[in-house]
Amino acid sequence: MKIAPSNYLKFWRVIRYYMKAKHGLSQADLDTILFLYSESYFGKEKFDEFNELVSWEVGRFERLRKEGWIEKFRTRSGTGRALYQLSYKANNLVVDIYKKLNGEEIPVSLSSNPLFLKNVSYNDKVYRNMIVKMNAYQRENKYRSPTPQPPRHAPE
Repeated sequence: MKIAPSNYLKFWRVIRYYMKAKHGLSQADLDTILFLYSESYFGKEKFDEFNELVSWEVGRFERLRKEGWIEKFRTRSGTGRALYQLSYKANNLVVDIYKKLNGEEIPVSLSSNPLFLKNVSYNDKVYRNMIVKMNAYQRENKYRSPTPQPPRHAPE
């Protein structure tokens, strides 16, 4: 059996749940931001192209603009259409997701993680427990080589 050198998606569900809770996003919002991340600039039609795949919400584009996830890059002028880009806030979200997928620990402090507050749902408590286990796993495997290295011999 061949083992992948990195197991990026092992904790994807936990990381996704944490990011949604931390930033107040829905699954569809997060998926849309992840889709648009590779687009430097995009028009409303590119947004709508992906929006057809996620749960339907009439005002998602405008809501994401008002909340600061999308910003206007160029206004419409003459025959040129309006262009948009992900904001600094959205780009930081995606970079943070990649950091967590690459092994950075999720914070467990009350100020940094809403899942660790007192009055949270049962689901939040289950994910909170998994975050603690995930962080321990990440710490344990941080310096472990992903593939076995052949033994090194002293030069002759």
